[in-house]
Amino acid sequence: MNANQRKWTHAPGVDVGRVSPPGEMSTCGFCANCGTVHSLGAGNSRKYALELMDQLESHKRLDFLSSSNHHSELIDHKFSTDYLWGNARGQMFGVLECEDANGSTVVLKAFSCQYDGEWLIDGWVPPLLDPQQFYDLIAEPDRQINIRTRALKTMNKSDPEYKKLSDERKALSQQLMKEIHALYHLTNFRGETRALTEILSGNIPMGVGECCAPKLLNHAALNGLKPIGLSEFYWGKENKSGTRRHKEFYPACVEKCQPILGFMLCGLTNLTPLRSRTPRPRSFRL
Repeated sequence: MNANQRKWTHAPGVDVGRVSPPGEMSTCGFCANCGTVHSLGAGNSRKYALELMDQLESHKRLDFLSSSNHHSELIDHKFSTDYLWGNARGQMFGVLECEDANGSTVVLKAFSCQYDGEWLIDGWVPPLLDPQQFYDLIAEPDRQINIRTRALKTMNKSDPEYKKLSDERKALSQQLMKEIHALYHLTNFRGETRALTEILSGNIPMGVGECCAPKLLNHAALNGLKPIGLSEFYWGKENKSGTRRHKEFYPACVEKCQPILGFMLCGLTNLTPLRSRTPRPRSFRL
């Protein structure tokens, strides 16, 4: 394995899940290639995050930048912020302040995971995977898993067939998760792109790569933008554990973000904004 193929995992003795952000740095992670912690502060992003809060409060939906003026009631409801106050509870939102090649400020925004089942919403950065590839991948495994789930509901746990079906369902789920993780591709500021499974080894937690910080940094790297500051906040009903509250700011999460942010932030120091390395949709502005 050469230097370009190395796993971007943590160095011996470094607990990437417990890297402390220096000072006001809200986004950081250990980079195995550099042997150091890369970090990014808030810059002026808090101001833009507050502006986004005002927009969510005013428009009460996420598709307020859509070019279409002919939303149906169904579409409006789909992207309504009412969703964040229901059983699904709230979500994290993020804002990345960037500088383009002309020195102009570009502000990107992201929501964590999917929004009520949707990966893509006008004006928000895209996910780290191709949604169509995701749906194509999960179709048949999901069907097989659901068949076994329905059968298990009709069985007694003492039935010998119960354990067989349960083990089959578990194996299908684990294999599907590995294949889903392989769909995620991350690009850093050295122009290097890796699959998530190349950056992390072993059992990868669910949800890695779906938070705001990775989405924002990936989009900036692909579009030749230089990140200046990043802020993330929670919007909606408090989560069940009580660790996330409406309108509160939080640093990038320890369990899912820090292990990949070292790779993603690599090359950012002294970076000069460049032209997009590959053709991509134009940058999103608030």
